[in-house]
Amino acid sequence: MGKFPLYILIAVLVLAMGGCKFSPVNDKNKGGKGGKYSSDTEQTQTEAEKDADARYGMGEDEALAMKALEDPNSLLSKRVLYFDLDSSQISGEARDIITAHAEFLAQHPDISIILEGHADERGTREYNLALGERRAKSVQQLFLLQGVAQNQIQIISFGEERPVALDHNESAWRLNRRVEILYSGY
Repeated sequence: MGKFPLYILIAVLVLAMGGCKFSPVNDKNKGGKGGKYSSDTEQTQTEAEKDADARYGMGEDEALAMKALEDPNSLLSKRVLYFDLDSSQISGEARDIITAHAEFLAQHPDISIILEGHADERGTREYNLALGERRAKSVQQLFLLQGVAQNQIQIISFGEERPVALDHNESAWRLNRRVEILYSGY
């Protein structure tokens, strides 16, 4: 037997074996959803959850909790709080966002956050660092009042050093007066 027919025979066997993938039927009488006869879709979801676990570097429950932060319809997806000029007073909208994050953190004591305080470019560098810290501390205080543990929160002030808008006008300055909520490992 020559080499060419042998290669064809091997190719046919490989193709035949590749087409023999076992695909169990999702029969409610034989285990139903989540049973040993689960569908390919459910297996894919399980693999996606495992990918999320690896991406976040945590267990399945924690990874699913972190996925809640990505829901655009949730207040948890909002992680930037804006402030008025020369103020660390928290607005009503920011309070609602903080409350949602506080409830989430209270339910997940193993998850921590960093509160980054920022200011616009007006004022001295030292003043803006202090203002960014005051803003972050006012947000931290509201978190603590709502049951979040102190060890879940870290504060950093960048003052004017990390602007998100580079123009020199009120609309840019408004965007730079902020506190960002950053989840560790996210």
